[in-house]
Amino acid sequence: MRLEECYEFCRKVEKNHSRTYYFSTQLFPSGVRHHVHALYAFTRFADEIVDLSGDVSPEARLFSLEAFEMEAVAAMLGEEVESPILRAFANTARGCGIESGHVKSFMRSMKMDTCILRYPTYGDLEEYMYGSAAVVGIMMCRVMGARQEEALPHAEALGEAMQLTNFLRDIREDWERGRVYLPLEDLQRFGYSEADLGSGRVNEAFVELMRFEIERARMLYLIADQGMHHIPRRCRYPVVVARELYAAILDRIEALGYDVFSGRAETTFAEKVRVAACAIRKPGEILSRGPSVRVATTW
Repeated sequence: MRLEECYEFCRKVEKNHSRTYYFSTQLFPSGVRHHVHALYAFTRFADEIVDLSGDVSPEARLFSLEAFEMEAVAAMLGEEVESPILRAFANTARGCGIESGHVKSFMRSMKMDTCILRYPTYGDLEEYMYGSAAVVGIMMCRVMGARQEEALPHAEALGEAMQLTNFLRDIREDWERGRVYLPLEDLQRFGYSEADLGSGRVNEAFVELMRFEIERARMLYLIADQGMHHIPRRCRYPVVVARELYAAILDRIEALGYDVFSGRAETTFAEKVRVAACAIRKPGEILSRGPSVRVATTW
């Protein structure tokens, strides 16, 4: 398979698995877009290993993840590999300055998913999110050409904000896989039990818990907003669109009365187009206002 075909394979992976992320990716310049496809497909493949059907043991998943990591690092060093995803990703990594340490941090969190099903504190969850989300934000900086060290904390915050948003949206799905990404200290704080979670109970305690977590996610979006001016101008608009679309999921959760058990909180294609249209002016506002910028809390 030619390299161009490998990137096309990655594009199809992204299109088939993330409507929101794919929508935003299409707004990047063509010289950047294929690298985003490759990065997404790489992270998605690892995630698919984690979520293999229940008859696959944790030990087998860990073995597969370790093999995938070794193959990825080898590909980045120039070794020939068969996987079209790794061929594209390795070419992107070498060309954009993604380091093997980034891959190892990401894979560490993926391996945590094979044996850690609960997070006692938010600090414990942050350790997981550093590899699974913050490092992805750093890799996106490399892909977009945002080289300033000052950009990295904001990119990390955006990755964590988006992942926390996904956690809140996917509470039911994660429970069915045996995982709880809400910190146990937060459940205890608001008097909401795992039994309540398992039964999909939406009571006052759950509403207060969700309000607390949503506010936490929105604060992370605000931290991310302060670094938008570090993103090269040609890439800023799709990042703002993605940020707005993901944050809009929080609005959708609120509109559903915080009931994330009965249905999936997501935006329609028409809503995506509307958000993209509204975001056209935001990159310019961010550039002119500099590091003190605050974008409306609705990636």
